[in-house]
Amino acid sequence: MSIEYPDADDGALVQGDRLWQGNGWTARVIKNEDDDGWAVAMIKDGEPEPALVGPWTMGRDKKNPKPLDVNAFNTLVKTANEVIRRHEQQLHAQLHKNVTVGTDDGPVKVCLDITPDEDDPYATLSAFDQYGEELAKVRVAPTFKLSVSSASAWIDSSYKKP
Repeated sequence: MSIEYPDADDGALVQGDRLWQGNGWTARVIKNEDDDGWAVAMIKDGEPEPALVGPWTMGRDKKNPKPLDVNAFNTLVKTANEVIRRHEQQLHAQLHKNVTVGTDDGPVKVCLDITPDEDDPYATLSAFDQYGEELAKVRVAPTFKLSVSSASAWIDSSYKKP
């Protein structure tokens, strides 16, 4: 869903009933395409798509949306920032995984770091001793499945490319 956002000619922030700008965000109250209600879209400055689109409260006349105000806008900014933060955390967790394997020489932390390049995605598998010293590093397919057993097998093979 791409949403058009008017720019103020003089660079001033717009803060009206259906459009509110500030704190690096724009909130726009829009007609909900799925029903007779209203929705609010939150878009971070410079981003092409909304970070958050959610239902918006009807006004007292039960036809028009409740007007935006500074308190509602600040709550929407906080919520949109949280959505972005959680998305970033989830992406980080998908791209960076690690397991610890017990060995005769002590625990070895094995990390898988995926680089999701459009043309040439890859992953790096690395091993660290209990003091954080790197023991080995190899490039692997981005589809490599890191588990305690796959890490143990890599360690047992003297860190040969899996």
